Amino acid sequence: MSDVRPFRALRPPESLADRVIAPPYDVLSDARARTLAGNRNSFVRVTRSEVDLPLGTDPHSEETYAMARTNLDAFVEQGALVRDAEPTYYFYGQQMGDHVQVGVLAAASVDEYDAGAIARHEFTRPDKEDDRTHHMDVLDAQVGLVFLAYRPHERLSSLTEQVTAQEPAWSVTTEDGVVHTFWLAPVEINGDIQEAFATVDRLYIADGHHRSAAASRIHALRQTEQSRYFLAGLFPADALQVMAYNRVVEDLNGHSEAAFLEQVRQGFSVDLCEGGVPTAQGEVRMYLAGDWYRLQARDPVDQSDPVARLDVAVLQDRLLTPVLGIRDVRTSSRIEFVGGIHGPKALEEKVNAGAAVAFHLYPTSLGELFEVADAGEVMPPKSTWFEPKLREGVAIRPL
Repeated sequence: MSDVRPFRALRPPESLADRVIAPPYDVLSDARARTLAGNRNSFVRVTRSEVDLPLGTDPHSEETYAMARTNLDAFVEQGALVRDAEPTYYFYGQQMGDHVQVGVLAAASVDEYDAGAIARHEFTRPDKEDDRTHHMDVLDAQVGLVFLAYRPHERLSSLTEQVTAQEPAWSVTTEDGVVHTFWLAPVEINGDIQEAFATVDRLYIADGHHRSAAASRIHALRQTEQSRYFLAGLFPADALQVMAYNRVVEDLNGHSEAAFLEQVRQGFSVDLCEGGVPTAQGEVRMYLAGDWYRLQARDPVDQSDPVARLDVAVLQDRLLTPVLGIRDVRTSSRIEFVGGIHGPKALEEKVNAGAAVAFHLYPTSLGELFEVADAGEVMPPKSTWFEPKLREGVAIRPL
C-alpha cells in the first residue's frame, strides 16, 4: 500500500508559468543561476537565492537561507505563486523529442519513507541533508520534488489518461526545447486517485534522496499532520527515460598510456571501435588519446548480486579502483561525472582538453534500480541520469 495524498499547492498562474519554472538547483553552475535570475520571476531566486547576494556569498549561509524565504514570500505577495483553494492532485507532463512522460504531483508519506516502504538506493551525505533540511525549515515549505517511480499500474494509467484529456492549466516550452504541461485533477476523482495509489505495493526514489531525508528530519522536529507528508512527483517506470552517468578521470594514476592499457587488459577485453556509445549491457566504451575502445569484463560477473552485476560496479571494482586508484568516487577530486544527455562528444572534449580518460556506460535500467532497492542494497554513486529533468517552481507545498 502507498499513502499518497492530494494537497493545496502554491503554483504559478498560466500567465507566468514560463517565467517561474526553473531547472533543478543542483544542476546549475553559479554563472548559469545568476543568468536565469535576470528574470526576476525565476524560481531560481528561491532555490539558489545567493544569486540575489554579492558574488562569492556562501550558498549555505544564514543570509542565503533568509533571502530564499524573502523571495518566496515576495512571489506570493506579487502573484507569481497562487494558492489553490482546496487539495487536489496535479499531473505534470514533459515531452523531450519523441519521449513523453506524465506523473502525479502529490504528498507522499514520511512514515512510509521511514519504514522503508518507499525504497531507497543511495546513501545520503550529511552536509547535503543539513542543507535541504535547513532550506525547508526556513522556507516553511517543500519546494523541490522527490522523484518517485512505481511499477506500471493499469488503474493509474487510466486515471492519467482521463485527466490529461482535459485542457491543461498551462503548457510551456523551455529554453532546452522540452514541453512542460500541467493539469489539475478534478477534485471529484481525488478519492479514485488515492485509492489507486493505495494498491501500489511500493514506491522507489529515483532522485531526491536528500530531499526525502530532509522531510523526515523536519517531521521528527515538527510532528504535525502537514509535516507527515512530502512533495513528490510520482511516475510509472515504463514512462521514464534513464541515461548513462559517465565518468572522466583526470590522470592515469602514474601509468603511461601503454602501461595503462596493459593494466586494463588484465580485467577486460580491449578492442578499438567506432563511436562512443555502448550497444548492450556489459559493454563500456573508453576514450583514450583520441581513440574509442570497447571494454568487456573477462571474468564472469555474479548475476545473483544485484549491485555487483551493474556496469557501474564492474567498472568501479575492476578498473577505477585497482588500476586508477579511485576508491571512493564520492570524495575523489580526480573523477568527474557527465550526464548521458551530453553524449560522447562531451567526453571527447574533456579528454582532448586535458583529462586523461573517459568512460561511457550503458544506462542502468529502472528494473536494476528496483532490484537493488528491493534487496535493501545501495547502488554505486552516480548510477542513473534521468531526462528530462523535473522543473522547480511547478508546485510548492507549504508546511
